[in-house]
Amino acid sequence: MVDVSQRHPARATRLRSVGDGELELRYRVVHGYRRAFRMAGEGPVLVLIHGIGDSSATWAELIPDLARTHTVIAPDLLGHGASDKPRADYSVAAYANGVRDLLTTLGVESATLVGHSLGGGVAMQFAYQFPERTERLVLVSAGGVGREVNPALRLVSLPGAHLALSALRLPGMRLHVGLVVGLMRLLDTDLGQDAPELLTLVDALPDDTSRNAFIRTLRAVVDWRGQVVTMLDRCYLTAGMPTLLLWGDRDSVVPVRHAYGAHEAMPGSRLEIFEGAGHFPFHSDPARFRDLIEEFTGTTAPADWSRDRWRALLREGRPAHHAAGLSDQAVRELREASERSAT
Repeated sequence: MVDVSQRHPARATRLRSVGDGELELRYRVVHGYRRAFRMAGEGPVLVLIHGIGDSSATWAELIPDLARTHTVIAPDLLGHGASDKPRADYSVAAYANGVRDLLTTLGVESATLVGHSLGGGVAMQFAYQFPERTERLVLVSAGGVGREVNPALRLVSLPGAHLALSALRLPGMRLHVGLVVGLMRLLDTDLGQDAPELLTLVDALPDDTSRNAFIRTLRAVVDWRGQVVTMLDRCYLTAGMPTLLLWGDRDSVVPVRHAYGAHEAMPGSRLEIFEGAGHFPFHSDPARFRDLIEEFTGTTAPADWSRDRWRALLREGRPAHHAAGLSDQAVRELREASERSAT
C-alpha cells in the first residue's frame, strides 16, 4: 500500500517498470456501486480524472511512464467506462465525493490531482471540498472557467438528445459523420482538430444506460446557454496550492481564452499552452505532457494546508479577480465576451 506520509519529490523516488497487468482494470464497491480504476507504480500519488463520456483508458499511454516515479490512480467516474451507471447524482460535487471515497478505500490520504475537461472541474471541486487532501492541481482543458462551450454540447443538453445520440449509431450514419469530420479537418478548423476524439466518446456510449448517464452528467454542468458551473468565484482559495494549467491553443470544446482567465484568477498558477493541440493535449503531445507533470511534481512542494489560513481566506472572501489583480472593468469584459460567444 502507498505510504502517503512520505511526500518526497517525484525525482527522488526509485524508478521502476510497469507490467501490463498493472494497467488492467480493478474494482471496488463503494456505496453499493462498482467503481472501476487503474492503479500502477510507487511513490507520491497522482490521480488522473478523465472528462465527460471518457474513461481511464484515455490515460493508457501516459500511465506506464508516470508510474515509474508515482503511484498512479485513474478511476472510471461513476456513469463512465466500466463503472456502474445508476440513476444517481452526477454533479461535480458528487464526483468529487466519489473520488475521495475511492481514495479512502485504497488507503490514500492525499494526492496530486490531474483533471481533464469535466475532470478538471472535479479536481477543482475536490480541492475546494477537501483542501487538506489535495497536494497539487493540474487542470487540463478544464471546464468551469466561463460559460462558453462547444455548441454541440449545448445541443446535447436539450430534450431529445437521447434520440440524437442513438441515431449516430444507426447503420451508415457513422460514414456520413466521418465525411463531415474529414471535410472539417481538410479545412483545418479547430472543431476538425477535436472531432475524431469526440466521435470516439460517442462510440463509448453503446446502450441506453450509458447514454442516459452521459446526458445526466452533461446536464449537471451545461445547458442551452453554455456552462452552468463556475470555479472563478473560489479561485482565490488556491493561493498557496501549486497549480498547473495545460491547454491546447486550438481547443474547440473549452477555448484557450479560458486558460488565460483561469491563470489570472488563480494566484501563483503556471500556464503551459500546447501549440496546434485541441481539447486533448495529452494525446497530441504525450511526451511533453508527461515531462511537464514530472517536472511540476518534482520541483514544487505539496500544499501545506492550514485550517487557520483557510478560515482567514474565507473570511476575507476576496473575489478571484481581485486576488488576480484584475479590474472590475476587465472582469466585466471577460464575462461579457464569454456570454456573447455562448449565445
